[in-house]
Amino acid sequence: MLRSAGHDALSVLDQDLKGAADPGIAAVCRFERRALVSLDADFADVRTYPPEEYAGILVLRIKRQDKPLVLGAFARAMRLFPFEPVEGRLWIIEEERVRIREGR
Repeated sequence: MLRSAGHDALSVLDQDLKGAADPGIAAVCRFERRALVSLDADFADVRTYPPEEYAGILVLRIKRQDKPLVLGAFARAMRLFPFEPVEGRLWIIEEERVRIREGR
């Protein structure tokens, strides 16, 4: 979905990070200045992953994580990209809303 919209996006599989621990994935995203998109709520912990240190952290908090619901929620969030910066912010993407928290 991100690639189709013209974003330079890579998955953990593309990066050979399948099974890597969260801190390792976060470190690669930080080093490469890539926004991190995940279903893992651990990335929403601003003490461990301060948004201002990243090109953006987007966490999907969807009750049912089936593909249509996840893709639908993310597509709705992507509509905000032209209006809300991603860099330095934590986006919490839910089924019906998106909450955005700025870094310090």
